[in-house]
Amino acid sequence: MDYRYGSHTVFNIEYHFVWVTKYRYKALHGEVALRVRELVRQTCESFEIRIIKGVVSKDHVHIFVSAPPTMAPSEIMRRIKGRSATKLFE
Repeated sequence: MDYRYGSHTVFNIEYHFVWVTKYRYKALHGEVALRVRELVRQTCESFEIRIIKGVVSKDHVHIFVSAPPTMAPSEIMRRIKGRSATKLFE
């Protein structure tokens, strides 16, 4: 087990998230898949979320992350999906 340390905490909190494209359209291929992967990495780095494992398939994304206890799972997904969607459609 790989514990992480905060100023007053010791934690090992891991989440497995899966999200799909609208109507499961096969839109995540080629350059789009690479861009999604890069955007997710950048977002996780900026919020101190460690990516343990991740896969971008044609119609869905799997991500297994370790996050600090101050962030709720809904907050993590809001940040990852929100930033990646906004920057992807620019």
